[in-house]
Amino acid sequence: METLTYQEEELMLLIWQHQKGFIKDFVQLMDEPRPPYTTVASIMKNLERKGYVSSKRYGNTYEYTAIIDGNEYKTTFMSNVVRNYFENSYKKMVSFFVEKEKISSEELAEIIKLIEKK
Repeated sequence: METLTYQEEELMLLIWQHQKGFIKDFVQLMDEPRPPYTTVASIMKNLERKGYVSSKRYGNTYEYTAIIDGNEYKTTFMSNVVRNYFENSYKKMVSFFVEKEKISSEELAEIIKLIEKK
């Protein structure tokens, strides 16, 4: 699975959320200032080349659908983060967030309960 740029990931999040759509639809869903249609079209072509989306032609336009599942991407992305930044240790990752006060003791207790249930 090829790595996505920030813009590609932003567009993929919209595609995963809305299942499918046309470029004009995705442009309208983007935050202001919205990128030009041509920019989104270029990003979409890159996503298609990378194997993240497929297209179906309707006259002069294309409808795009995700090929890669959002959860599959999330799993791969997070595994890469843990491997590259936390020496492949989820414990080190959680410790990092605890030290930076990004996770509360209540949230940590909930995580522990989830782990114990599995």
